[in-house]
Amino acid sequence: MFEEINQTAEQPPQKTIGLGVKPPEHVAVASGYIYMGASTIKLLVDNIQKGDILSIARVAGVQAAKQASLLIPLCHSNGLTHVRVDFEVDLDVSRLKATVATSSTVALAEMEALTGVSVALLTIYDMLKAVDKKMTVTQVQMVPTASRTESNDFAVDNNLENLSF
Repeated sequence: MFEEINQTAEQPPQKTIGLGVKPPEHVAVASGYIYMGASTIKLLVDNIQKGDILSIARVAGVQAAKQASLLIPLCHSNGLTHVRVDFEVDLDVSRLKATVATSSTVALAEMEALTGVSVALLTIYDMLKAVDKKMTVTQVQMVPTASRTESNDFAVDNNLENLSF
């Protein structure tokens, strides 16, 4: 009788996915920089009185990525499965690079990655603004990954930045 119902509905039978099969993950990676004076980056590395600034900024970046849909109007929630915040300190040019990687089984979490890196950098700015008012947050952008090669039809021109400290 079940076969008759499917044939009369003229639709292919529905398929179910086993519980042991995971849907594919979509990975989005964003990065950005904060430039600061040489004495300020030394304070950052030496963990000034406010504590470990990078640890606090890491927590802020994770929280921001998880709250992107509340911060950005009409941005839908992606149900993140993973958020990672990394920092690279470059003492030669007095800059810090923040990178946020997000994973989602629903969709590419670009807004979550961009929000996370922005808030991580802004947290660093907030914690160091008393010692350096000339800090500059710049080049917050998506990083090409295998998940977004089809949408990466532009090239970033790093020559647009003209910063001097």
